[in-house]
Amino acid sequence: MPIASSIRTGRRSAVLFCLGMLAGVGWAATAWSATLEQAKSQGLVGEQPNGYLGVVVANASGEVQSLVADINKKRKVEYQGIARRNNTSVEAVEALAGKKAIERTPPGQFVRLPSGQWVKK
Repeated sequence: MPIASSIRTGRRSAVLFCLGMLAGVGWAATAWSATLEQAKSQGLVGEQPNGYLGVVVANASGEVQSLVADINKKRKVEYQGIARRNNTSVEAVEALAGKKAIERTPPGQFVRLPSGQWVKK
């Protein structure tokens, strides 16, 4: 295996490990995770390919919009740290996190397609 390919594989493995760790700790404080789960199960918010939450419904309350903004802010900080530690771009971490979050989204919850369309999984 060429050295460059081996390095890329190693970096990807490190990024996947870090993303797994984030998933293990729930990415966030327990205080708002129940609210996030409620918002997801009610179809108000969903996961996006860019690694961030999105508001699914146009008339979502200010509370839901604040929740999404707060979680996305915390995710951004985590993604930046992972990128820095693994000498990769934030965009690469965001894309991988988005892919993993969409894969883990249970049936009945919303995910955003790359086209921008929200669909129920």
